[in-house]
Amino acid sequence: MHDTTALLVELGAVILGLGLVGRFAGRIGLSPIPLYLLAGLAFGHGGLIPLKASEEFTAVGAEIGVILLLLLLGLEYSASELVTSLKTQYPSGAVDFVLNATPGAVAALILGWGPVGAVALAGVTWISSSGVIAKVMTDLGRLGNRETPVILGVLVMEDLAMAVYLPLLTAMLAGVSLAGGSLALVIALGAVGFVLYLALRHGRLISRAVSSDNPEMLLLVVLGLTVLVAGVAQQLQVSAAVGAFLVGIALSGEVAEGARKLLTPLRDLFAAVFFVFFGLSTNPADIPPVLLPAALLAIVTIFTKIATGYYAARRAGIGSRGRWRAGGTLVARGEFSIVIAGLAVATEPRIGPIATAYVLILVIVGPLTARWTQPLAAKIEARRAGGDGDGDGDRVGGGKSQGANGAEKEPVAKSAPERRLASHDDLTPEPAGETRE
Repeated sequence: MHDTTALLVELGAVILGLGLVGRFAGRIGLSPIPLYLLAGLAFGHGGLIPLKASEEFTAVGAEIGVILLLLLLGLEYSASELVTSLKTQYPSGAVDFVLNATPGAVAALILGWGPVGAVALAGVTWISSSGVIAKVMTDLGRLGNRETPVILGVLVMEDLAMAVYLPLLTAMLAGVSLAGGSLALVIALGAVGFVLYLALRHGRLISRAVSSDNPEMLLLVVLGLTVLVAGVAQQLQVSAAVGAFLVGIALSGEVAEGARKLLTPLRDLFAAVFFVFFGLSTNPADIPPVLLPAALLAIVTIFTKIATGYYAARRAGIGSRGRWRAGGTLVARGEFSIVIAGLAVATEPRIGPIATAYVLILVIVGPLTARWTQPLAAKIEARRAGGDGDGDGDRVGGGKSQGANGAEKEPVAKSAPERRLASHDDLTPEPAGETRE
């Protein structure tokens, strides 16, 4: 009874603290992720007040948090959207991988972590944070900008790539042989292809089988199916997160929308628990020694992400200002970087502190680069050209913009993306499809 009492007290204090921290982060316009990580550091091993009674429960909650993060992410995309992104955005996805995974892999090899650590840290530096990016674009009123579909395309490619990357990483972390790792990769690719086929050809039938007018039944069926598939995927060394992602892709239409509304509060709760648990498992004393390499890695990957967005936007025919905005917006790292580090920390404990410091830096710097990269680049270009660098001809909307000579010109009409932006880092759904002047 005493253990149960201690568990309830600790768990209640943690959840209440997360709520207060989240409200504070919202008031100052910051993603709550860095505060969740700091809270975990404060109450984990080596922290101010270590939590012991709730540690096991928190570990299970963290696993559920990862599953729900990937499930809700899968619900954001339809199979047709993923196929379209593969056909149109694969060059940008390849550039994104080369520019942003390479610094992490090189840094891990320099630090002496070996091939497994290199693959893990490459993933940490590669994947942008869809949640922070969605929040920033909404706050800055950029959902109607011409570069927005380009940014979404890069994020979709990264999300889809996770379905291949996570099984490969999981197999390597488990010490599986080359043949075993190749088998896991083949299984993952086969599962992705099979799910995409089912969703494209028989998506309505799957959704109809899961559908229910009773919210309680829909919640139980979708959540139970997701956890079951995640468990089977984990047993096959494919990764529970990928299994959850594939379930989300398979569901579409009203079922996906209903499941999203019902599961979002659960996702918010358990995802917050996941970020706290990652902080709990990291000793705060291990972070100061890695601050310098984490900061250097952050600086390098800020520029590589800006280059990625610039390339992708230029390839789509976006103007100079939109290219810089796209690059600055993609800088933030968050949920997936922590998920990857959380998987790898058992095999390579040194990745935990550097991943925590790295994410803390970029989840704070990311919104700043989104806001200031384009104005800074415009000022530099204006100085070279002798102009003032003001104006914005890359906005989609019904108003008029100033031309180079000060005369008004009609903007080219282009519809905003219809798909709702996922928000996984700020843990609140964001509206999309707006166009601001």
